[in-house]
Order: sequence, then C-alpha cells, then structure tokens
Amino acid sequence: MSPSEAIARVVHEIGGRTGTSWVGIDGLGASGKTTLAEALSTALAGSVVVHVDDFARPDLPGWELQRFVVQVRDPLLAGRPALYQRWNWSTNTGAEWIEVRPGGPVIVEGVSSTDTRLGVPWDFTIWVDVPREMRVRRALERDGEAMMHRWLNDWIPSEEDYVRRQQPRNRVDLIVDGATAPEPVPSPEPVEGPERPGPQTAP
Repeated sequence: MSPSEAIARVVHEIGGRTGTSWVGIDGLGASGKTTLAEALSTALAGSVVVHVDDFARPDLPGWELQRFVVQVRDPLLAGRPALYQRWNWSTNTGAEWIEVRPGGPVIVEGVSSTDTRLGVPWDFTIWVDVPREMRVRRALERDGEAMMHRWLNDWIPSEEDYVRRQQPRNRVDLIVDGATAPEPVPSPEPVEGPERPGPQTAP
C-alpha cells in the first residue's frame, strides 16, 4: 500500500473519534516512518506525534521502553497529561520536556514502536517496508559516514533481533511501501469542541 493510501485509511478509520486513540508506525531504520508520521499528523485532526528516538540514547542498543510506559502510556491511559524528556543526540544530554494532553490521536513512530512489551492498546498499526540497500543509502545521506559504524554494527543487528523475536510485520494492520513519499492528503473539517494543541514544551 502507498503512504497516501495508508493515510487516507487511518483518517477514515479513526478521524473524528473522541478520546485518546493510538497509532503505531513501526519499521526498520531509515524506512520513512517519520515522514509518514508527520504527513499523517497533518491529515489527522488533533493528532500529536511521539518519536521513539526521543527515548533513545547513543549508549543503548534500543530505546527506553519503560520510560515511555511511565511517562507517556500510563498518564494518557489514565486521562492525564503525559510529560517526557527528549534526548538531544547532538549534545548527548537530556533536552526539553514535552507535554502531551489526553484526547485525540497519538501517533507513536520509530523502530520497534509497536513492541508488544509496551502494552499499548493500539487502534491502528503500520509497518513501513523498504529494501535494506535503500535504508543504508538513506542513513548515509542523513547521518553521514561517521555514523555508519553504529548503523552496521549496533542498530541494524538490534533491529533484526527485534524482527526475529516479534515478527512485527505479521501483526500490523497495514504494510506501507516506504520507497515513495506520501502525497498531501486534505485535513478533515475541524470538529466542534475545544482545540487540542500539539506537543508542548513544558515550562
């Protein structure tokens, strides 16, 4: 399925729902998950995007699943605002704190974002599929030659282990071709009621 078709499908399925809904966009590194998430967020009224990379650190092979559970999943499921701290990869330190208010779609994107250990009650899940050669080329263009050692020796083996253990491609709702960029999808008409802001930097 193309990215644009997937966006239209998700908007049709959960657009206009009340309360918090969850969309997981999974896939291997440099497959186009962030691009799809941002395009979906534009088309899906009141949605916010939470990036798995904000819970990752260079010294870890994966990301901090338990911190996501405590800081994002649990508060939102309880109807409370979520508050989490981004990790700044440039300075290798904790960055700003982000607040996400309950209500509306929450799009979680990143490698292993639909990990079964998270216990998220997903309303919709997507796997973004791209050939390995294209992913490596994209990673090189995006991150530079200096990061290739980490890609080839740490991150790709970790991703392949996740796929081998959990077979995420076999349990998602949609498989999307990440080789093409999504075309613009018109946003739905605003619904009546208070506007839900996107992720806010906490004071």
